[in-house]
Amino acid sequence: MKSDALRGHLDSMILAVLEAQPLHGYLVMEALQRRSGGALGFSTGTIYPALRRLERSGYVRGEWATVSGRKRRTYRLTAAGKRALAAERAAWVDFTTVVGGVLRPE
Repeated sequence: MKSDALRGHLDSMILAVLEAQPLHGYLVMEALQRRSGGALGFSTGTIYPALRRLERSGYVRGEWATVSGRKRRTYRLTAAGKRALAAERAAWVDFTTVVGGVLRPE
């Protein structure tokens, strides 16, 4: 998948994988890869800055937890994050409808 096509969508994809449960950064990467059927593979250098950006924006809240005997920063979706995710999903439906209409053969 072209990285240009993903530009601007990483934050909403992270919010989506955090919707079900809090996860630490590595599990966020795994969830993105699993939910994309292996098409998406992000490095820690991409995911962790995005998580920090989402935390500064108030969309996720990070807290330290012990996971499998190791201290890890676990991220949870906030109420603002849930609203942002709902807005992103609506915008995505609008976008795909418009682009689909243009690309569909006449």
